[in-house]
Amino acid sequence: MGKKRASLPIRQLLVLRSKLVFSMFLLFCVFAFARLNWPKSGSSTNESSNEEKSKLETNPKIAFLFLARKNIPLDFMWGAFFQEANVKNFSIYIHSEPGFVFNESTSMSPFFYGCQLNDSVKVAWGGSSMIEAERLLLKVALRDPANQRFVLLSDSCLPLYEFHDIYKHLISSPTSYVESYFDFEDYRYDPIMLFAIPKDKWRKGSQWFTLIRRHAQIVADDDVVFPIIKKSCKRQSNASVSARRQMLDIHKMQDCNPDEHYLQTLLAVSGLENDFSRRSLTFTLYDQSATQNDKQWHPVTFDYADASPQSIKEIKEIEAIYYESENRTEWCQINSAPSPCYLFARKFTRGAAVRLLSEGLLGPFDPVPFLNATGRFFPVKHRETDAT
Repeated sequence: MGKKRASLPIRQLLVLRSKLVFSMFLLFCVFAFARLNWPKSGSSTNESSNEEKSKLETNPKIAFLFLARKNIPLDFMWGAFFQEANVKNFSIYIHSEPGFVFNESTSMSPFFYGCQLNDSVKVAWGGSSMIEAERLLLKVALRDPANQRFVLLSDSCLPLYEFHDIYKHLISSPTSYVESYFDFEDYRYDPIMLFAIPKDKWRKGSQWFTLIRRHAQIVADDDVVFPIIKKSCKRQSNASVSARRQMLDIHKMQDCNPDEHYLQTLLAVSGLENDFSRRSLTFTLYDQSATQNDKQWHPVTFDYADASPQSIKEIKEIEAIYYESENRTEWCQINSAPSPCYLFARKFTRGAAVRLLSEGLLGPFDPVPFLNATGRFFPVKHRETDAT
C-alpha cells in the first residue's frame, strides 16, 4: 500500500515533464517557423521598394507647370512637342483662373485636357498671388513620386528643342536652375524682414525656374520666407522707376515685385546657393532702350515677323550669361561639359509659333489641321492678348 501511494507523485511528475517538454518543443517549432518567414517578408518588402525605386529611375518624369491667365495660346505648339514624347516621361499641370476648364472646347491640344488645378487662386500679376500659384503647382505635382524635375512656364513660352533633347538634358542634370543675383536696390528691401531674411541673403532674378525634387519640396513646405515676403514685398504702382523712387522717398515706402525675389531668397536663406545653377533655362529678351535714370526694361514680344529660324538659332548659340550687378559670367555647362543656355523662350504670339512650326522648329509640321481649327479657337477679329 505504501509503495502504491509513493509511486503516484512520480507518475504525475513524469506526465508533467512530458507535457513541459512537448510545450517547449511546440514553442520552438512556432518560433523557428516565424524566423524562417521573417526574412522572406523583409525580402519581399525590399524587393517591392527596389522595384519602385527602379521604376522611378527608369521612367523619371518632367512636370511641366504652366502659369496661365486663362487658356494657353500656344497649346498647338506644345501639342506638337508632346506628340513625339513617351507619355510616361512627362506630366502637365496648369494654374489658370478659377473655374476655367481645359477641354475640347477651350484647347487645341488633348494633352491639356483636364490638367487644370481645381483649387487655383485669382492671380494679380506682379503680386504675391503669383507665388501662391507657383507653390500650388508644385504641391500638386509633388504628389506623383515619378516627377523628378519641375519646370515653370508661362502661357507664352515655347520649347526651343524637341522633347527627347530637353528630357535628356534635364534628367541628366543633377541640379536646379534658378536665376539669382545680389540685389543692390535698397528701396526693394524692407528692414522689417531682417529677423528672417538677412540683407546679405536678399536676391533677385527670373521667376521661371527648373527645380529638382528636393528643392521643389523645400518651396512647397516653406512657411517662413513666403509669409514675410507676402507681407513686406509689395509693388506700389505702375509708374516709371524714377517716379516710383521719388514717391517712395516721400512716403518712406518699399517697392518690390515678390515673384522676382521669393525663390532666390528662399534658397539663399536655406544655404543652398552652391546646390543650383544660378541661371534660368527660359530665355527672355528685354527692351534696353530705357534711359539710365529710368531703367525700366520690359520683355520683348516676338510676333510673326520677329520669330525667324535665325532668331531662334541665335538664342540656341548663346554660350554664357553675364550678370552686370555681380560682374559675373555664368558659363552654361552640365556635368562640366558645355550645354545650351536655354531650353525654352518667351514671349511669343500665336503667329510667331505658327511660323516657327511651319519652318521646322520641332521637326515636320502639317499646318492644315491647325488652320482648319484656327477659326473655331481664334476668330478673325480676335486680338492677341499680351503674352505672360
